[in-house]
Amino acid sequence: MSTAGPNAGIGLTTISRTVASLAVEVVHTLERVVAGEGRVRTARGNAWEAVCADRARAGQRAELDRLVAELAAARAGLPTTRATAGTELAAARATAGAELAAARRGTGGRAAAGQRPTTRAPQPVS
Repeated sequence: MSTAGPNAGIGLTTISRTVASLAVEVVHTLERVVAGEGRVRTARGNAWEAVCADRARAGQRAELDRLVAELAAARAGLPTTRATAGTELAAARATAGAELAAARRGTGGRAAAGQRPTTRAPQPVS
């Protein structure tokens, strides 16, 4: 015969889970009262905000790609077309990537002790 009573299964873990569950319920109820029923954050609302943010970033990225292609074409003196824009965009990205990699290998544009700076001085526009 067991000497354990009816509450032998209730331990510190069960009590802390119960307290945590009640705390979450209180916070949720408080949020609904303070913020209002329509302003409570939900998983669906969070997902929609993430979708909108992704779309906005994609639009900004496309606009930046278009601007880089136009600048590359203007610098080369070529008319901007969709065919040349893609090629020039790839070249501009490769150049920017190489410069970024060089900057990361270096000291962020500053010369280390005993070394010359790796960046060039800006050239005058003619």
